[in-house]
Amino acid sequence: MSGFVAGLCVAVLPLLAAGFWLGRRTARPENLGGLGTPVEHATFQTLHTASLAAPPLRAGLTEETARRSARRLRTLLGTDALCLTDQETVLAWDGVGDHHRTEIMERLGGPLETGRGEAFRLACDEPDCPLRWAVVAPLTVDERVHGALVACAPRESAVLVRAVGEVARWVSVQLELADLDQSRTRLIEAEIKALRAQISPHFIFNSLAVIASFVRTDPERARELLLEFADFTRYSFRRHGDFTTLADELHAIDHYLALVRARFGERLSVTLQIAPEVLPVALPFLCLQPLVENAVKHGLEGKTDKSHISITAQDAGAEALVVIEDNGIGMDPDRLRRILSGEVSPSGGIGLSNVDERLRQVYGDDHGLVIETAAGAGMKITARLPKYQPGVHSAARRPRQ
Repeated sequence: MSGFVAGLCVAVLPLLAAGFWLGRRTARPENLGGLGTPVEHATFQTLHTASLAAPPLRAGLTEETARRSARRLRTLLGTDALCLTDQETVLAWDGVGDHHRTEIMERLGGPLETGRGEAFRLACDEPDCPLRWAVVAPLTVDERVHGALVACAPRESAVLVRAVGEVARWVSVQLELADLDQSRTRLIEAEIKALRAQISPHFIFNSLAVIASFVRTDPERARELLLEFADFTRYSFRRHGDFTTLADELHAIDHYLALVRARFGERLSVTLQIAPEVLPVALPFLCLQPLVENAVKHGLEGKTDKSHISITAQDAGAEALVVIEDNGIGMDPDRLRRILSGEVSPSGGIGLSNVDERLRQVYGDDHGLVIETAAGAGMKITARLPKYQPGVHSAARRPRQ
């Protein structure tokens, strides 16, 4: 869809600019400033103005975003006044004649209901007001009308009607992109909730049971484990930030492993090799802990001898390379493929597919999990985390707005 949007903007806006430049150039000659031919100059001015109007609209249609974009849109159309509305009120008015707000909202019932634009004459008793006509174009997202763009001018113009329609379609595309951004945020939040829900009730029960077993025999040990449990659950259920640091994620993993080792004792051994320079790297929240939980599950499941898990984080130039490996029962590669593709959802499989999908969403398809496994051969999971990625900041490092 992004490609189509870009193509639409590039195709429509230069034509719009050329038409309006001819009219405005005739009435008010300007210095082209050495930018080439008149059409090239008009194209540049239009695209530049559109680029300034787009960022506020990408945050949705509110009073603030409408106010910040209205002037740019009016410049784009070259009209005396322009307003943006939602279903109930004028969100922002730019230009002269704002005493027409009430009249315009009273006339918007039809366009907002049908989703079709129209032009109508304005009733005005003020002799100094230049506004005599209004052109309305609805703003739609997913075939639902969210509001309208209204341009006001001294006279009726078929060119203005077409231009307002094109600009309204462009604004609607920006609002649709904003809606997609919000949907992506909701999806990420839903996936994090799914991971939180996946924290096994059996793990919680077993952890509390282990802690209880030490209460009489070793109260100090019980206290330490209770603090580990509290720190792990506090991190897992925190509510701020989509991203965390590798240091914080590994710290939570350490709390988790402390509880697991308290239960299984010498049956489980863990080694960690962490390069200090990669600790500040930002990554999606709750991204590595499910992988370690998966290693524990498959490392101990069906085995009576010792299980070993190794966790390494290395500096690999522009990336941090995280590897989690166990010597457990492994998995049939075809079954793993079906889990990652969403064809099957066995117990414990949600974590792997969830983490793989989130990494691909944040960093791109070439940064999904790399998993090496076979039945009876253990499992090795590799995650490549870019050190610097636009928009990826932990809560502690997120710049102030």
